[in-house]
Amino acid sequence: MIENSAVERALVVTAHPDDVDFGAAGTVATWVEGGIEVTYCVITDGDAGGFDPDVPRNEIPRIRRAEQVAAAACVGVTDVRFLGYKDGELTVSHDLRRDISRVIRQVKPNRVLMQSPERNWQRIQASHPDHLAAGDAAIQAVYPDARNPFAHPSLLGDEGLEAWTVPEVWVMASATANHWVDVTDVYDRKIAALIAHESQTAHMTELDSMLRGWMTMNAEKAELPAGRLAEAFMVVATA
Repeated sequence: MIENSAVERALVVTAHPDDVDFGAAGTVATWVEGGIEVTYCVITDGDAGGFDPDVPRNEIPRIRRAEQVAAAACVGVTDVRFLGYKDGELTVSHDLRRDISRVIRQVKPNRVLMQSPERNWQRIQASHPDHLAAGDAAIQAVYPDARNPFAHPSLLGDEGLEAWTVPEVWVMASATANHWVDVTDVYDRKIAALIAHESQTAHMTELDSMLRGWMTMNAEKAELPAGRLAEAFMVVATA
């Protein structure tokens, strides 16, 4: 695994606004605190989300984009990019692979944090079809697309974006986690980020207890001291 001190830039690729905040906002906060530049690439606008029937559906994309920008600011991230795909209809298309590859070549990350392309039968809620498609498209963009100068030739020929090799990926919501991050000291930032997604979390009266339950279990698997909270990932070398 690459030490954080050797990572200058990280890219987070997720299907929806709020996905990164549920899965990894604490970890992102520690990265930013350590001097890593983090960019969010959010594939959809979350237009199928929201729980208030009085909010016009055509307002949801604007609301959810604004919420994600506000949530990102809670953990120190200012570069948030949206690809504008349709929520609930995500598939691993050539266009999606190209669009993620474009962001990889623009950002030149040393690390990509992504969703799992594999269904997690222990946590089925983490395996939304859009999450699976986002994870599959992201890893295909990491390998082989972004590093292959002959893949998506318009990126180089029309946009001047040189090939870029991502040496490491971190996978959220994996059933085979092999790395845990102690985020106890930045938990307040994670919960603030989730609260910023008001359209998604305002009705969740047990949000804090739910998060603490998940993260306590992660900390126990990591054999951290009692009372600590952790986020879990599968870290894979991709260079």
